[in-house]
Amino acid sequence: MPKQQYQVLADELKNKIDSGEWPPGTKLPSRSQLCKEYGVSDTVVGKAMMILRATGLTETLEGVGVFVAEPKQAS
Repeated sequence: MPKQQYQVLADELKNKIDSGEWPPGTKLPSRSQLCKEYGVSDTVVGKAMMILRATGLTETLEGVGVFVAEPKQAS
């Protein structure tokens, strides 16, 4: 079964984080920038961002933006 657009986008953004292209502390592009860059709707970007946040890859600072999270240390 083909992946949904938001899953594809989440994978793309995760790859940028995992590869070090976007290191911890990097501010992600705005939702509107991501919409334009990837040719998707705001809803698709929103769902992709929810996946990244839920998996601990990003942190949101209200009114500031979305940032790559510091990797969690194994306890």
